[in-house]
Amino acid sequence: MLIRVGYDIIFEHPAPMPIIAMLYLHPSRHQTIRRGEYLLVEPSVQVSEYTDVFGNRCGRLLAPAGQVRFWNDAVVEDDGLPDRQSPGAEQHEIYDLPDTTLTYLMPSRYCEVDRMVDLAWQLFSTVPTGWARVQAICDFVHGHLRFDYLQARKTRTAYEAYQEQVGVCRDFTHLAIAFCRCLNIPARYCTGYLGDIGIPPMPGPMDFSAWFEAYLGGRWHAFDPRNHRPRIGRVLMAYGRDAADVALLTAFGPSRLERFTVWTDEVGEEALRPLVTASR
Repeated sequence: MLIRVGYDIIFEHPAPMPIIAMLYLHPSRHQTIRRGEYLLVEPSVQVSEYTDVFGNRCGRLLAPAGQVRFWNDAVVEDDGLPDRQSPGAEQHEIYDLPDTTLTYLMPSRYCEVDRMVDLAWQLFSTVPTGWARVQAICDFVHGHLRFDYLQARKTRTAYEAYQEQVGVCRDFTHLAIAFCRCLNIPARYCTGYLGDIGIPPMPGPMDFSAWFEAYLGGRWHAFDPRNHRPRIGRVLMAYGRDAADVALLTAFGPSRLERFTVWTDEVGEEALRPLVTASR
């Protein structure tokens, strides 16, 4: 299966603005790219790349005052299978976890583990450990929160989402991650593309998506408390402790969003033809 992914984003800045852009596909997707990424920045500026502490690909630039456009387009190959289900995956004892997973047990900006640990044990302590417990967390979060774009708030934490019982995909993800960590299950926040592949098309404009991965049975497994079903065609861009680690654009000063368009579509071989850059 081929999936075309990309975006067309315009911000306006009142003055020259340092920016960190995490708008690339994750390096783990490199071998699946069939038509290379084309990151366009208009007006043209120098973009230097680096890899952050989580292994995400990032770009640094100094954007001029006025409008700045970010545009990217790629085609990736996917196996076309839904998220892998491993009901027998077991939970590790903390002393058996790889060192690299330990940071995903700790409290973070949006996942207040220390504040929610008693609640998590009250809700889930009787559920068998491992896959069943993570699934029970996803079941609870999906039923407890009401999805509402109009109620989005970038400062909402997991605990606040639990109290308010509303949110968007990042809030569903933060709450599930916090519960997992409270129960000693490493969980990391993922952001990327997720199109309506294999399901009826959803109304409304396409957006980037958030889900999480839990470490069970020696590997990371994708879970999605917002959509609450195995999905086809997740295309990872970045992961970290929570949304604060994977902001797709960080401007070090005031900015205003003028355009935000995202696409994620199953395509045929014709999508591999030479790319023609879209006009404004």
